[in-house]
Amino acid sequence: MENLKPNEQRAKNAITLIWIVFALEIISLISGYFQYDLLQTVANGGEISTETATANDTREQMIGIIYLIAYIISAITFIQWFRRAYFNLHLKVNHLSQTEGWAAGSWFVPIISLYRPYQIMKEIYQETKELLIKKGIDYKQSFSTSALGWWWTLWIINNIIGQFVFRYSMKAESIDELTTSTVASMIGNIIGIQLALITVKVIRDYSNVEPMLLEIKDEEETTTA
Repeated sequence: MENLKPNEQRAKNAITLIWIVFALEIISLISGYFQYDLLQTVANGGEISTETATANDTREQMIGIIYLIAYIISAITFIQWFRRAYFNLHLKVNHLSQTEGWAAGSWFVPIISLYRPYQIMKEIYQETKELLIKKGIDYKQSFSTSALGWWWTLWIINNIIGQFVFRYSMKAESIDELTTSTVASMIGNIIGIQLALITVKVIRDYSNVEPMLLEIKDEEETTTA
């Protein structure tokens, strides 16, 4: 039987990148407020210098580029951890609903991406818990699927807002349109902050339990030796 593969480093990588995204969400929120304040000044008849407007646009663009890069790398590290967790569970449970490849592929298929990653994550939690109970291994009582619903809800909301901001900002020209785009972006940042926190919890909770699967394998090898 194929050996289980270590997943601790992948979990650490994913969590580290999520914390970076978390920090960038806060920075983006603050920057968005500054932009909102400038737009309100103009909307109320005030004037801002060309230098101030240019500095604001440059700041927003730089934050946006850095955020996009960090977000992509964060997504990659998360999916790597997610796929490895499902791979390891496949070695211990032979009745999982999806192939290991779907743990990565399901994030990129339209429609399916709206529900299958959540189904797989929930299955990872439930099947691991049932296996540990079956083997009589004591696990942390806090290990449950209770946070997964919130995690996925925030993920869906965050993506909807992100799509709206991207499409709306492309055509926003008037002060009102720019204000709407900025406010929506700030709301997205607030959702993103919460999403980052709960995603870290989801990874940590499972990472605290996953090594116990290795203990089960050691017990089986000892029995057959």
